[in-house]
Amino acid sequence: MRILLATNNAHKRDELRSIFPDHDILTPAEMGIAFDVEETGETFLANAILKAEALRVHLAEARAEGKHAEVAIIADDSGLCVDALGGAPGIYSARFGSPDGGKTELAASARNQLLIAALEAAKTRTAHFVCSMVALLENDRIIVAQESWMGEISEAPSAGTGGFGYDPVFFVPGLGKTAADLSPEEKNRFSHRGRASRVLAAALDEAASLPR
Repeated sequence: MRILLATNNAHKRDELRSIFPDHDILTPAEMGIAFDVEETGETFLANAILKAEALRVHLAEARAEGKHAEVAIIADDSGLCVDALGGAPGIYSARFGSPDGGKTELAASARNQLLIAALEAAKTRTAHFVCSMVALLENDRIIVAQESWMGEISEAPSAGTGGFGYDPVFFVPGLGKTAADLSPEEKNRFSHRGRASRVLAAALDEAASLPR
């Protein structure tokens, strides 16, 4: 099955390609589709659906011009929820610490340092990642999966070179490592996106086996 992701984030694309090895995973940019959408939802699921629906409109316009055949659309919205911060940054994870309300995003390293500073006097450092993932199929069929990954915020970023975003400061006690210290295979096994992707992959395989 050809799957179009509602993102041009290469990190997410690469992770999903390893989780969906039997499917052709592409970003809008790789299909020549200009795609950018403002995330105005109040939950991870609302943002995932918003992005998927927005990409469906773009894809319908491209199909009308005879450019693209039928594909499934997958969108995800994910972020880090820190208990001591009341669940923040949550859906604003990518915009955490932005000096202008989210128009400009800080580099991941700057966001990580800001998060560590915010927890300097915190009594608990527990946190979890959330991934809400949506697949839009033909005839308004929709599949939804949402998963989480429990951990805590480390007192300093790890030197690990894996992952991206908050991975260097997300420590998983059961593994004794941060997400950045995990191999791609380990991360896909345990992470919020890996868990949600496997649920979605199984549902897509079943959907593909059913008569239309």
